[in-house]
Amino acid sequence: MRRLELKFTNQDGKTVTYTLDKPIEPADPAAINAAMDTIIEQNAFTSGGGDLVAKHSARISESTVEEIDLGQ
Repeated sequence: MRRLELKFTNQDGKTVTYTLDKPIEPADPAAINAAMDTIIEQNAFTSGGGDLVAKHSARISESTVEEIDLGQ
């Protein structure tokens, strides 16, 4: 499954990641940048280390899950 990861810096200087499943592709960097600005400006999310204060990065990640038959 592909996921959009939005990474922010919080007040403690730690990186906080929010993920969204099945992002629209190809990714629109301008739209993602604007969305991250809005999240910070509207203080839409908080973290254990305080408010989000800056954008860190954004990326699309993909993981693969393979079930293992345990024979039970």
